[in-house]
Amino acid sequence: MLKEARSAGTHVADQLAQDHARYAELGRWLRAAPPAGIVTVARGSSDHAASYCAYLTMARLGHIVASLPMSLVTLNKAPLIARDRLAIAISQSGQSPDVIEPIRYFRDGGATTLALVNDAESPLAKAAEWSIPLRAGPELSVAATKSFIASLVAGALFAGHWQDDPGFLHSLESLPDSLQHAADSDWSKAIDVLAPAGNIMVVGRGIGFPLALEAALKFKETSAIQAEAFSGAEIKHGPMALINEGYPLLMFATRGPTQAGMLQLAAEMRQRGAKVLLAAPEDIAERDLTLPTALTPDLDPIVAIQAFYVMAAQLAVARGMDPDKPRHLSKVTKTS
Repeated sequence: MLKEARSAGTHVADQLAQDHARYAELGRWLRAAPPAGIVTVARGSSDHAASYCAYLTMARLGHIVASLPMSLVTLNKAPLIARDRLAIAISQSGQSPDVIEPIRYFRDGGATTLALVNDAESPLAKAAEWSIPLRAGPELSVAATKSFIASLVAGALFAGHWQDDPGFLHSLESLPDSLQHAADSDWSKAIDVLAPAGNIMVVGRGIGFPLALEAALKFKETSAIQAEAFSGAEIKHGPMALINEGYPLLMFATRGPTQAGMLQLAAEMRQRGAKVLLAAPEDIAERDLTLPTALTPDLDPIVAIQAFYVMAAQLAVARGMDPDKPRHLSKVTKTS
């Protein structure tokens, strides 16, 4: 897991070097015929990447994006209107039937279908009209790392080329160096706090919320910590009742309009006695963990999760576990 996480920058450089033309072609297609609606189709870490792609698409292009409950197609056989829609599937393996079947359904129904998939020869890649590889290379670790980072980059390339924003696309070129720098981040303070922990809340908001979702999943997968992800806007609606003296919270205060609220929430949680691990950029004095940043705030989650992954692998070892052999899990999960 640690080796693959640290290799993400190299794979992203390959991704950026090879696929701009394909994304540009897709962007021209979508500008010429904008979809009537957009759905994402994904599970697990890929669904968290889809949330990031959806946020960028809504924030930068104004198109509303929904996450498809796949059982509507696979089990309910609901008569969904597919014509003139766009369905985006994200997957590492491209093998799960509950991701493949909806893409086939939407394509047969007249939708534009896109697969962002690491295995370019997978059934999912062949089912979609448009298929663009993630180029993360073979991923042996059960816990996805480099393929998740490549999925985030793919979402940014998708949104940037559809918007046809040269400045944003140029900022992507610095990601390989930013990822390498992020992989050297020192988050040892988090290991000291979390090595004995049995549970944790992970908090983010806006474009930083997919970070919280992914971090919570990795805590469960690799360290067997009962972790829940919440939006900073939701934590006071019920989860607050769980927070008592010493309760650990990892809070992602990424740059942008949600940061001020996250910093205020972190201060309030500290006053309640919570053990707050505030991950924030280096200009935030009250941070506990330095959150690496990219050339533009919209890309910050990509480098931030790189720093988290290194810590997560080290944390699993500190808890006496093997991050490469999570309990009860396998690399490819096939559900219907």
